[in-house]
Amino acid sequence: MSTTAHFRPVADTGLSIAPLVFGGNVFGWTADRATSFALLDRLLDAGLTTIDTADLYSRWAPGNQGGESETLIGDWMHQRGVRERIQLITKVGSDMGDAGTGLSAAHIERAAEASLKRLRTDRIDIYFSHRPDDSVPQAETLAAYQRLIAAGKVRVIGASNFSVAQLREALALARSQGLPRYDILQPGYNLFDRADYEGALCQLAIEQGLAVIPFYALAAGFLTGKYRRQADLAQSPRGAAIGQKYLNPRGLRILAALDEVAARHAAQPGEVALAWLMARPGVTAPIASASRVEQIDGLVAAMRLALGAGDIAALDAASAPEAAP
Repeated sequence: MSTTAHFRPVADTGLSIAPLVFGGNVFGWTADRATSFALLDRLLDAGLTTIDTADLYSRWAPGNQGGESETLIGDWMHQRGVRERIQLITKVGSDMGDAGTGLSAAHIERAAEASLKRLRTDRIDIYFSHRPDDSVPQAETLAAYQRLIAAGKVRVIGASNFSVAQLREALALARSQGLPRYDILQPGYNLFDRADYEGALCQLAIEQGLAVIPFYALAAGFLTGKYRRQADLAQSPRGAAIGQKYLNPRGLRILAALDEVAARHAAQPGEVALAWLMARPGVTAPIASASRVEQIDGLVAAMRLALGAGDIAALDAASAPEAAP
């Protein structure tokens, strides 16, 4: 199952990534070592060579301490000899217990070394501030990244979960103090969760020429259509949270529109949801994941799916935030 992904530029950084980024939070959590390697092999064969992870992944799973995803990715790249074919994204700043937390210069520099060791590489292609840290001046954080970039350990930096005010401040500091800027924004954004990104944050990203790599592209799996009734929620440990947030009249309208568009294209609802996101103004590449090898086929199909103007209009109308009851 080989395909050629049409890579998209990451702002003006000189880096290009696949139009769909694979979310590595499953590695060492819902995907064991053998499954993780099989998923990565299939991704590489399909041309999906951009992988998103974080030092945090998957600390929440019983028995884990964080770093499991990075370790598996690093072992796989080393065994296969494919580091030069991979665009590698990881993150810093989440609570790692005894290993520290936040965006202080000292923590970033320690965490970067730990990530590089686990990933068995000499550089991180895109390094994200996983979440803002108001206890640390943003200039200190950016200066730490400047040192990592100068040392060749990081190529490009980005901001995840930042508000428009936090991002605007960081961009202004970078410009005024000659510090590296966040060239990539990673917001939570999908067909259901539109309000937080669309508007000022989207406008700022477009005005500043930032790349946008949204997470939660399938709304924790809701947009695949597998959760339609209360009884369906038992399929996942996240079922209760999914039901509370998404299983409502607006969510069901979105699923109905996805079904309609999917039927026209002989596609699956999740493929349509990803295609809609890939076609949004300013979006570079959404993040989507899979825990079974056969699910990679759906990610490839989403990249190939070209939605028409009528399709997009129907999805926009069904998911418009103001349409919520």
